[in-house]
Amino acid sequence: MIIMVREKSRRSFLVSAGRILVLLLCVCGIALNRSAGSQNAAAQSSGPTQCDRGMSRQSVHAATLQAAAMVVTGNPATPAKTGNSQDAPAGMVWISGGRFWMGTNHLEDAQPVHQVEVKGFWIDQTDVTNEEFARFVQATGYVTVAERPLDPKEFPDLAPEDLAPGAVVFTSPAAPVSFENPLAWWRFVRGANWRHPNGPNSDLQGKEKYPVVQIAWRDAVAYAKWAGKRLPTEAEWEFASRGGRDRQEYAWGNELRPQGKWMANTFQGHFPDKNTSEDGFAGVAPVASFPPNDFGLYDMSGNVWQWVSDWYRPDYYAQLGREEIAVNPQGPSDSFDPLEPGVVKRVQKGGSYLCTDQYCERYIAGARGKGDPDTGTNHLGFRCVRAQ
Repeated sequence: MIIMVREKSRRSFLVSAGRILVLLLCVCGIALNRSAGSQNAAAQSSGPTQCDRGMSRQSVHAATLQAAAMVVTGNPATPAKTGNSQDAPAGMVWISGGRFWMGTNHLEDAQPVHQVEVKGFWIDQTDVTNEEFARFVQATGYVTVAERPLDPKEFPDLAPEDLAPGAVVFTSPAAPVSFENPLAWWRFVRGANWRHPNGPNSDLQGKEKYPVVQIAWRDAVAYAKWAGKRLPTEAEWEFASRGGRDRQEYAWGNELRPQGKWMANTFQGHFPDKNTSEDGFAGVAPVASFPPNDFGLYDMSGNVWQWVSDWYRPDYYAQLGREEIAVNPQGPSDSFDPLEPGVVKRVQKGGSYLCTDQYCERYIAGARGKGDPDTGTNHLGFRCVRAQ
């Protein structure tokens, strides 16, 4: 039995410790939230839509406590001009803007494929790294969401010791498990945060050039504001990620492995228990470990998910599709997920090192993820943009 406590605020759920929690989440982009949501709708989905299921940091935390107790074709895009002028912001690439076909026919919430025009913008060449985020924290004293204790007002049924800070961490099971039990590979780990992405026994030594992870959307926004930047819109991010290769399957073309070469950090082997690391990495890779796209941008597919500014709605593309050309779309005015009504989410893009064709292929161009703004994971980061 699931006991749910609805708050008047956006944060809406608490599962009492000692109760069995049955929820599902997307392995490639955990749609972390504050509500158990619509279980019937989630139970009916299968195949690629399994990546639409969601679970919050609190969901995994409650379950962890309980466990301890117990390709499209068409016209080419308008090409964008890129380059770094003498006054270019450090580490950023200029995208002059243009038209492209946004979305993919592979995923229901990324349809219909529709034409979009974006204005020019600067974008970070890589994800924000650990050393860059550390400079922000040192300058401001900022404390990320994962480093803050859980609020006892939100979790009145938890013992004081269970309010300790922590975050959600991927933990590979020792043997094959059912895809219907994501809690077999996701755990709430006390002491996990951006400094200790996999738990208190992990650290950032030698990982200065790795993408910072365990970052909630609000953490990313705080960093961007400090840096004089902002998060990209979903349209800006996707336009940049495609590198001018309009309506192609991947950021690098239509072949997953051109000439047998892995082009992004994804999951090979048998998910989730055996990663054969054919691409050279079992977990997060340093930024720029794989070839850049045609705009000179790294890791626009795989490695870690990336936050964007848009609210998430599965019907947003249908709204944009009514326009002949959607010009510089900023996202919907609100959030709605039919699997979890009333729980707000932001869009995530790009997929991660956990994406696989066995369970979730959201490393493909045009795919979307979603997540609770107050939750990060050890496969979620961000990059920033800036206007001219």
